[in-house]
Amino acid sequence: MSVAAQRGRAAGRREGAAGLSPTAIRVLSVMVGVLAWEAYGRVLHSVLFTYPSAVVRAAYELIAAGELQFYLKSSVVVLSLGLVLAIVLGIPLGVLMGRRAVIEHAVDPYVNALYATPLVAVIPVIVVWLGFQTKAKVVLVFLFCIFPILINTYQGVKNTDARLVEVARSFCSKEWRLWRDLILPSSAPFILAGIRLAIGRGLIGMVVAEFYTTITGLGYMIVQYANTFRMDRLFVPVVVLMMMGVALTGALRYLERRIAPWLYVAREE
Repeated sequence: MSVAAQRGRAAGRREGAAGLSPTAIRVLSVMVGVLAWEAYGRVLHSVLFTYPSAVVRAAYELIAAGELQFYLKSSVVVLSLGLVLAIVLGIPLGVLMGRRAVIEHAVDPYVNALYATPLVAVIPVIVVWLGFQTKAKVVLVFLFCIFPILINTYQGVKNTDARLVEVARSFCSKEWRLWRDLILPSSAPFILAGIRLAIGRGLIGMVVAEFYTTITGLGYMIVQYANTFRMDRLFVPVVVLMMMGVALTGALRYLERRIAPWLYVAREE
């Protein structure tokens, strides 16, 4: 069968029962959900509930006043710093754990203990040690993000085909070239999956940290408007957080397609 025919069959399998593309189905599903929410909210007439048009109006008011941009900037800085630190430290440490048994046995107890600990419980400790400023929030986001990256990287390295490693060794490959040419490319899907999980956990850590620390960020907006029962304004930072998660996850999926395209080819066959 030709390549064009195979692509045609794959495209046909990706179409829904109604002949719609996956993107069209997703958009239609979201539109139905938003319309149902709008209709129910207008019928309910409750001070504890809102609907999309009211949220859009509140978002316009917050943007016009500059309030949303001010708090969003603070949250983005905290999330970016915490996530970047987790990536920079988590990937090399995960590779070392996968390649060196001594490091694996030495670090594994700490990783298991900290990963099993509810990180919300350590927030008061972090605040006492580091204060209520940005540093404490960055550390909390870092702790939320690093373990999915570290564990997935470790699993990716451990799952590298031993036969390929043996072939590389037989050609006298140096250790750093083995990492660059075989181990990291083979582990790339695991690493990207770990980063994707870390994004969701990082958003949670960011909001929780802002609940307990300084009066800045989207988390503070949520608490502020919840206390005053401004439900339309409360949903604005919630929707922004949702959009941030979707956008970052979409960017990771695009990067995954560029780095490991063979995974998607295998799924379509």
